[in-house]
Amino acid sequence: MRTDEMQATNDYPAQKPPTVHTHKSLWIWLAAALALVAGIWMYRSHASQVKSAASAAAQKAARAMGIPVTITPARRGNIAVYEDGLGSVTPFYMVTIHTRIDGQLMSVNYREGQYVKKDDLLVEIDPRPYQVQLEQAEGQMAHDQATLSNARIDLARYQTLVQQEAVPRQTLDTQVAAVAQDEGAIKSDQAAIDSAKLNLVYCRIAAPISGVVGLRLVDPGNMVHAADTNGLLVIAQVQPIAVLFTLPEDGLPPVLKKLRAGAVLPVDAYNRDKSKKLASGRLLTVDNQVDPTTGTIRLKAVFANRDNALFPQQFVNVRLLVDTERGQVLVPSVAIQRGAQGTFVYVVKSDSTVEARTLTVGITEGNSTAIVNDGLKEGEKGLQEGELVVTDGADKLQPGSKVSAKPDKGGHGAPGGATANPAGGPTA
Repeated sequence: MRTDEMQATNDYPAQKPPTVHTHKSLWIWLAAALALVAGIWMYRSHASQVKSAASAAAQKAARAMGIPVTITPARRGNIAVYEDGLGSVTPFYMVTIHTRIDGQLMSVNYREGQYVKKDDLLVEIDPRPYQVQLEQAEGQMAHDQATLSNARIDLARYQTLVQQEAVPRQTLDTQVAAVAQDEGAIKSDQAAIDSAKLNLVYCRIAAPISGVVGLRLVDPGNMVHAADTNGLLVIAQVQPIAVLFTLPEDGLPPVLKKLRAGAVLPVDAYNRDKSKKLASGRLLTVDNQVDPTTGTIRLKAVFANRDNALFPQQFVNVRLLVDTERGQVLVPSVAIQRGAQGTFVYVVKSDSTVEARTLTVGITEGNSTAIVNDGLKEGEKGLQEGELVVTDGADKLQPGSKVSAKPDKGGHGAPGGATANPAGGPTA
């Protein structure tokens, strides 16, 4: 070998092939990764099995304890029978004030929307022309009284002269007629005076009723006339106030029966969406005919309206208390279920299982429903006072389901619109 080739070989030594140690390290890392993946999978599988076992145990325990439901006992009490209608508020009296004389409107002594009392002065019309008429009539009266006095003196003189046969009888008769004519003139003068005084009274217009004054229709300074079609102002009586409402003709017989017996039927007025009771009053009267186009009849109720909760032409929902059914078995309305078998409730028995009790419901008022226990149909048992009915959780139940019951504390146990009697008898 040449010297230069040997030198090159010494400068760049040849690379050695990979050793066996390097391959072993790679396999070790790969095995560790596989072991880690296997461990994670086994851990998750075990956790899932534990969770499934716990869930199964919980379900088993729940089945052993029963389905959680809320219950309340059926109660005995009174329930109200109402007739509902639509109505509008109307003033008990409404008066449009007109002038009874012609003249200039001098002053207005009220504010628009003001509550005025009967005999309060409202407006004044210029009284001067009628004061002049009064003075003229009084002057004419004085003139005619003097004429009558002179005629009576002449009559007395002629009566004496006739007795002395100094004047003819015809002269006396003429004087008697003259005195009667002057007395008639005096009566006419008195009527003219009274008319002038009455016109002066008409110059001051007072409120004929107590009520609320509407918007002013004529401003001061304008000429007003007795023949004007529009009035000066309108007064509406709002204390008390009336409500006109309608009911279906089918609901009329029990109402008439109560009225003819002298009963006082309470009436409640509610706002448009029935969320608030506005006032309470009583039924006043019923119209004398049914509207054949709608099959309804109008009724009139009166309200004291001391707080002015009702306003003329306001729309209201009306509830008329017709009767009160006493001693009924009552349950919360949420307990009533409906299905293919009809209307039923879930009744909790002594062994903590439920029975689907088919029954017939009566009147529903508020959150309370009456159960009909008379004249039961085939297969119906009715419902007795004190039996426990499910008010919450019924969607999970089937006949025979075991339940875990707790008392209803959400207000369903207090029947709305009904008076409960824990002692078992009907309340007064």
